[in-house]
Amino acid sequence: MSIRQAAAAAAIFAATAAPASSEVVGKVGVDWVGNDIVVEAVMDPDVKGVTCHVTYFDRSLIDRLSKGNWFEDPSNNSIACRQTGPIEIGDIDLSQEGEEVFREGLSIIWKSLVVNRIYDKENDTLIYLAHSRQVVEGSAKMAISTVPLFNQNVVWTSGKPQ
Repeated sequence: MSIRQAAAAAAIFAATAAPASSEVVGKVGVDWVGNDIVVEAVMDPDVKGVTCHVTYFDRSLIDRLSKGNWFEDPSNNSIACRQTGPIEIGDIDLSQEGEEVFREGLSIIWKSLVVNRIYDKENDTLIYLAHSRQVVEGSAKMAISTVPLFNQNVVWTSGKPQ
């Protein structure tokens, strides 16, 4: 396979991968220049019945122009995940790193808000970790939320990990 074919295959895979769907459910203005806190509902593509609400800061054009730091965005974010229906878990990554289930650009070039899902087998709990990713340097700001599965009627489509 040539490099060009590999790049085309990677592009097709990226376009067809099932990212989490999200919907803006709230937007709170925080000042007179138009900066907002955005609240999105995020649905995990491999875990039905769990909804995460993620917040992040959205800088306005006026704020960017007046401060001259066009590309900088705060890394502050928050996440809360809850059971919102019957839980059905598909084929999820069971490694310690888990898997990325949501990504959204927070700045024009570098920064993304990322949500990873990790399964804590010992405590039978899904952990959702929200953090910012930046090309130049990572951010130490993060937030987690957990969805306990203990004593819940959970359907594992590939069988519960033993």
